[in-house]
Amino acid sequence: MQLILASQSPRRRELLGLIVPDFCVCPAEIEEELIPGADLGAEVARLAAGKARVVADTHPQAAVIGSDTLVVCDGQALGKPKDADDAYRMLSLLSGRSHEVMTGLALWVPGQTMRTDTIVTQVRFAALGEGEIKAYIASGEPMDKAGAYGIQGLGARFIEGIEGDYYSVMGLPVRRLYERLRETGLA
Repeated sequence: MQLILASQSPRRRELLGLIVPDFCVCPAEIEEELIPGADLGAEVARLAAGKARVVADTHPQAAVIGSDTLVVCDGQALGKPKDADDAYRMLSLLSGRSHEVMTGLALWVPGQTMRTDTIVTQVRFAALGEGEIKAYIASGEPMDKAGAYGIQGLGARFIEGIEGDYYSVMGLPVRRLYERLRETGLA
């Protein structure tokens, strides 16, 4: 059975390659709006399922993986920054504090129900100076990342510790996905 990753993220593509060697990539175009007041863990799983569903509609004989990631601090969801000022706001909020990274995972297999999970990882940020934040933003790395940082890139220098799944913070919970693929006979 063909396996499709419903994401344009090079990080997710790299991580899926750790589990299975043969898959296709088909980015999903969905509106990634959160429902105001809804549980953020449920929301990130809903968005992941939405991505998988959109791709499954055009590839009905394929198994489809969807994923979505949110950074949450003080109950506030931090998606991808809109601009440099928004990235500065996010990084200032995270500075010297702990936050949660929630990654929703969805697996659609034809003839089965959609399987969804939400993986939550605690991340501790070091206290950042204004110059550090501005230099990091100038690198361009924060602009396409939830919470305005990449744990696997230059943002690694700001991480004091994590409690949970490192790969989930990168955007794809490798172990959980492997378990789901094994359950369905795809790995």
